[in-house]
Amino acid sequence: MTRFETLPTQLGNASSRQRFTDVDTWSAYGAQWNSGEQKALLCCDVRDETHDVKTFSFRCPDFNALSFEPGQFITIAPVIEGQTLARCYTLSSSPTRPFSFSITVKRVLSGVVSNWLHDNLRAGDTLSASGPAGSFTPVGHPATKLLYLSAGSGVTPLMSMTRAGFDLSAHLDITFVHNARTPADIVFHDELNRLQALMPGLRVLNVCEGLGADVGWQGPLGRLSLELLSEAVPDFRDREIFTCGPKGYMDAVKTLLKNGGFDFAHYHEESFDITALVEAPLIEAAPSVEQGEKRFTVTLSRSGKTFSMPATQTVLSAAKKAGAIVPSSCSQGVCGTCKTALLHGTVDMKHNGGIRQREIDKGLRLLCCSKPTSDLVIDL
Repeated sequence: MTRFETLPTQLGNASSRQRFTDVDTWSAYGAQWNSGEQKALLCCDVRDETHDVKTFSFRCPDFNALSFEPGQFITIAPVIEGQTLARCYTLSSSPTRPFSFSITVKRVLSGVVSNWLHDNLRAGDTLSASGPAGSFTPVGHPATKLLYLSAGSGVTPLMSMTRAGFDLSAHLDITFVHNARTPADIVFHDELNRLQALMPGLRVLNVCEGLGADVGWQGPLGRLSLELLSEAVPDFRDREIFTCGPKGYMDAVKTLLKNGGFDFAHYHEESFDITALVEAPLIEAAPSVEQGEKRFTVTLSRSGKTFSMPATQTVLSAAKKAGAIVPSSCSQGVCGTCKTALLHGTVDMKHNGGIRQREIDKGLRLLCCSKPTSDLVIDL
C-alpha cells in the first residue's frame, strides 16, 4: 500500500475479522458506529503521557467499531455540575484498530472539561460522545512523501496518521517534526522512537524551546525556523505537509513555508488555539425575553427534536440548551467545528473565516455565529 486514500476499504474488510466462538458475548462484534451517531462510551484505560497530558481509551459497550479517518475527531459530552458540555478531541489512535479508540487530552488552565477528564474520568466510567467528523486527514491525498509538523497537543492527529501508516505497512516517507516546551513535554516520545526503529520510512525530530530539568537533552533547542527545517528536511518543498498546533505556531509555520517557497496547494492544517479554547461553558446565558420578541421553531431532522428559540440567540446555544450534542470548539466562527447542513430556513451568519463560500453554497452553516431569521430544519 502506498497511499492513505485506500484506507477505508482496508478497515471495512469483513473477511479479515477475527471470529469468536462465544456468540452471545460477541454477537454485535463488527457493527459500526457511524458518523453523527451518539454513543455512550465505556472508558477502558487512562494513561499518563506527560505531567499534564493523559490518553483516555474507550470502546462501545455493544462492541461496535468506530469507522473514522486518521486525523478526525469525536465530540464528547460529559455532564459537569449538572450541565452537559460538548468538546471536540482528535482521535489519537489508529483507525486500523476500530474497536478501541483513544483521545489524548492536555490539561488546560481554567479548562472546565480537560480538568474534569484528568481529575474524574477512570476506567469503567461511561461518557456520551458523537462523531467522528473533520476533514484534516491524509485520506484522498495520494502522496507518499509527507511532512508532519506539530506543537504541543497538536501532535494527536499526526500520531493517528503515523500509527495508521505503521499498522498498514504503508510504503510512506514520513518526516515528523514535533515542537515542545521541554523534553518532558514531548507527547508520545517513547512510542515515536519505537516506531522510528520499526518503520523504515519514518524519521522523527523533536525540537524543544528549553531544557527544563533534562540537562542531557541532545536534540535541537529553540523554535522551528526555515534554517532548521531546510537543514533537517531539505526536500520539504516536495512533501505533502500536515500541521497542527496553537495559533501562534501555525502562523509561524505558514510564514516560514512562504519564505521557503513552498507550494501551499500541498499544505493542510488543523489548529487548536488554546487561547481561544478557554473551555468556558458553551451554552451562553439565555437572553432576556421581552414581550413580543420574535421566536422561531427549530427542528433537528435526525433526532426529531423540536424547540423554540428567540431571534437574538445563536442556533448553537439554543440547540445545546435543548439537549442536542453539537460538535463545537471556539464558538467564534473561526474553527469551523460546528459546521452543519441547514435543510430548510434562513439564518443571519456572521463568521470569522471558519467556513468557505462553496460550503455555504452547499447549505452548510456555522451554528455558533448564526441567528435564525425563519423557522429552521437542521441536519442534527
